[in-house]
Amino acid sequence: MTHITPSAEKAKASSPSLLAGIPELLPGLALTAAIATAAVITRNLTGWAALSPLILSIILGMATRNLFTVSATLESGIAFSLRRLLRLGIVLLGLQVTVGQVLSLGGAGLAMVALTLAVTFVAIRAAGRALGVERELVDLIAAGTSVCGASAVIATNTVVRGRQEHVAYAIACVTLFGCLSMFTYPLLTAPLSLDARAYGLWSGATIHEVAQVVAASFQAGDAAGTFGTISKLARVAMLAPLVMVLAVAVRARQGGASKASAPMPWFVLGFIAMMLVNSAFDIPRDVNATLALANTFLLSMALAAMGLQTDIRKLKAEGWRPLALGAFGWLFISAFGFAMLRLFGF
Repeated sequence: MTHITPSAEKAKASSPSLLAGIPELLPGLALTAAIATAAVITRNLTGWAALSPLILSIILGMATRNLFTVSATLESGIAFSLRRLLRLGIVLLGLQVTVGQVLSLGGAGLAMVALTLAVTFVAIRAAGRALGVERELVDLIAAGTSVCGASAVIATNTVVRGRQEHVAYAIACVTLFGCLSMFTYPLLTAPLSLDARAYGLWSGATIHEVAQVVAASFQAGDAAGTFGTISKLARVAMLAPLVMVLAVAVRARQGGASKASAPMPWFVLGFIAMMLVNSAFDIPRDVNATLALANTFLLSMALAAMGLQTDIRKLKAEGWRPLALGAFGWLFISAFGFAMLRLFGF
């Protein structure tokens, strides 16, 4: 006679329920994957590397949400993409940078990048309060401008818990002003008397998105492109401590509120772990490239889900003040970054 222990009975009972939830996720996952695929294909067809699939995904998701009726059967898969796949994508983001790359900037370069990031974040928060912009939206614009664009916005939102309209507005700001930098920076190389190293550092320390940095910095040559990419990756690495500090600040501000209202972003530790793995092991270039594509696709699915939950009417209701804040952040980080460049002798 076979005896089944209580723990075995519990496992047996729970397994079917776990498996039963998977079919409910599939329709929504299929929709977010389809939108992410369309975004990637569109970027590839245009051949414009700076046209981020992340941005295209949220735009396509918003169009779908506001032009068509999104069935209730899709909601669970959309929510899964927005929460679980988002965190997985942020963890994999750590594989795009190594400790060696960050340290290769040297003490002065790292200090310049870190100071520009920190002071810009604080300045945007102060300006946001003066303009009367909602605190959550201010934090998202500040993170997207000072760190790494859309990726920083969605990572920060796991802590500040802004509305989907806040996230969409913040991403629109960093996209708009990052693109302006991408087009104007190459024109400023000669007037500002910047050599390849200085121009690359300035671009990487101040332009919003990674793709925008690559597009702008390589226009001044391979050396400028290399310095631009490395300094930008240093900013990406600083996303982890920023989100952790924000989490502590939010929890303190809420005066010991429940963990559900101010979660500690433990997935950021996964980001750090992946960065250390990428630093400790020589991952083949083709494997790393594949992982980078997978990471982009996961984050695109998450942003597609975000777009599918964004009401354009509510987005319009945010008004002009957040846009003015985004413009202030763009001008501030550009000017302050240049001042730091000269201060540190580049």
